[in-house]
This record gives sequence, C-alpha cells and structure tokens, in this order.
Amino acid sequence: MGSKNSDSLETEQILIEGNSNVRILILNRPWQLNALSHQMISGLLEKFLTYEEDPNVKLLIVKGQGRAFCSGGDVASVARLGNEGRWDLAAKFFWEEYVLNFTLATNMTPQVSLLNGIVMGGGAGVSIHGRFRVVTEKTVFATPETSLGLFPDVGATYFLPRLPGFLGEYVGLTGTRLDGAEMLACGLATHFVFSSKLASLEEELSKVDTSNPDIICTVIDRFSQKVPLKEGSAFRRLNVIDKFFSQRTVEEILSALEKEAANGADAWLSATIKSLKAASPTSLKISLRSIREGRLQGLDQCLIQEYRMVCHVLRKKFSKDFYEGCRAILIDKDRNPKWEPSKLELVSEKMVDHYFSKVDEEKWRDLELPRRKNTKDIFARPRL
Repeated sequence: MGSKNSDSLETEQILIEGNSNVRILILNRPWQLNALSHQMISGLLEKFLTYEEDPNVKLLIVKGQGRAFCSGGDVASVARLGNEGRWDLAAKFFWEEYVLNFTLATNMTPQVSLLNGIVMGGGAGVSIHGRFRVVTEKTVFATPETSLGLFPDVGATYFLPRLPGFLGEYVGLTGTRLDGAEMLACGLATHFVFSSKLASLEEELSKVDTSNPDIICTVIDRFSQKVPLKEGSAFRRLNVIDKFFSQRTVEEILSALEKEAANGADAWLSATIKSLKAASPTSLKISLRSIREGRLQGLDQCLIQEYRMVCHVLRKKFSKDFYEGCRAILIDKDRNPKWEPSKLELVSEKMVDHYFSKVDEEKWRDLELPRRKNTKDIFARPRL
C-alpha cells in the first residue's frame, strides 16, 4: 500500500493514502467512532470533487479507523449550536452533508466503501450512495434517528423505501440493527468479505488502473462470499414485517403489533413495540411520511425535502425533541428523554405538514444541489 502523503488534511481527521490511480480516504476520529465533523464533511466533499476532475484517479476507497466505519454525524455539536440560538449555522452542517451525499451518488469515479464495524446515520450517507459497499462479519448498520428526536436523513428517505417490501419502514422507524449478512440480503451492501481478507482486497484494489465498474467488481468478487442469515434475523420475517409496516399510520402499525402481541409475544414483537414506544412520536410520524413519499421521488427531491425537515427540527418551533434526544442519549446519557408532544395522538397531521413546508424566514432558501454530469441511479433495486 502507498504511504500517507501531503494530501492529508492538517487536522488528520481524514487521512489520505494510496497511489496515483487509487486514493484511500480514511475517516480518522476513532475515539468518536469516526463521527463526521463539519470539517470532515467539507474535506470529503473537496477531495471527491478534486479526484473526480483528476484523470489519473481511477478508484476511491473509503474506510474508517478503529472499530467503526462511521457512527454518524456529530449531532451533539449541531445541537449545541441550535441551543445557542444559532440554528442557521447548524443547518449549514446538514446543507453540506446533503450536498456531499448527492455528490457521492453522482460521482463519475467509482467508490468502494469498506464497512468494517459501525455504520449509522451519516455513516450510511458517505457509503450507501457509493457504487460498492463491502460489509464484514463485524458490520453493524442502523438508522437510529427516531430515538434522537430526528428522522432518517442523508438520503435515507431515498434508499430505505427501495429495500424489499416494507423493510425500509421497519428499519427507519425502529432503528433496528442489521448485520453484514442482512445488509447483503436486502441490497444495502453489494459484497460480503470477511474482515481477515480486507487487507488483501485493499492490496488488489490498489493495483486497479481502470474506472470500469465491471473490472472492479470482478476484483471484489474474488474475495467475497455468500453468507447465511442468522436464525433470528429480521430478514427472515419479511412477510410479518410487511403485514405490520404496510399500515397507513404509525398508530395503526403499533396497534397491529400490540394486537398480535396480545396473542403471545415473541422476542421480535416485544423489541419492535418497545423501540417504537421509546422513540419520539413526532419523529416517528415525520419519518414514516418521508419514507413513504421517498418511494416516488428521486434522490435530489428526497435531499431537498430532508433539508426542509431538518431546518424545522433545528428551529424547534413545533417540537424540541431533537435537543431533548441529544441531551438524554449523548450528553446526560440518562436515556430517558421527555418527548413533547408525548403521545402519537397528540401529533396532528397539520403539525406533520409543517415539517414538509418551506421555512417561513426571509433569508432561508431550499437546498441547492450542484449540476452533475452523472445522474444515473446506481442504487438499483436489490438482488433478492
């Protein structure tokens, strides 16, 4: 492998390795599980755009330092800005993050993400939109935003509804964790490679002198294998998940689950009900609508809608749940958030509508995504 070079960002939050043809970008905040800082987002965006214009760079590899690929965006810092009354600066974090997500999805240079460890929230945003997503036996994926008073974003309202059946609603609302085998089975991942083989895979990829995705795929194929789903995997329950999570409203989903549990609850039913009841009622409602609407939208439309939603969340005009969730989960860590409104029935359709409207403020504007040469949808429906 090539050695770290002068390409590295001064702060070392992103390390750059590789050679003239292949660049390896390493997320380097291991003590924060590689949570994305604003600086990292800006740095990644700059690097991806620079390499896309460099005809010598044929392939980009993204990985994380330590036991996580990326645990998400650094939302604690974002919440701090919002609590100081600087919600517009907090919004800038999401603006740049969503532009990065769109840039990765439309990048002309193929991206291989090595998802060895935790991949959550914003970590999905810097990997799932890339062409190749390699998982291992150590991979843990989740979109846990509803437990934080937020909603699955970074384009999740685009890729979750493209999972089989209503799996996206289940994953997005409950924040349930998927392992590498489940990610491969549902199409979130393209390859499964055991972690012991990653160094060898990286070495072979570093010899690639082409941007031809078929050739790159052939290299990864040599190291990948099919792996069985665990006995208790949620993916084995797709029929059951479809039955419950195809319901029209969150109330109807929860009611159907509880009715089923009254006949004798198993561990999956109990855990699912518990997750939904622990989440922010407002978050659940806006998340379900955004995932449902995302089924019929392009990635650009989804990101523009997510930006509207997140600005309303940051302004806390209708609910302060995001700030309360950050306090309970990330700051005080008492894991006992006091949601307001506290019940699903107190969150009206009119309140939900507000999150999908433009922000009524003079200087506010909708997310503006860059014009891109490549608009091909690489997140095709998964192989079943």
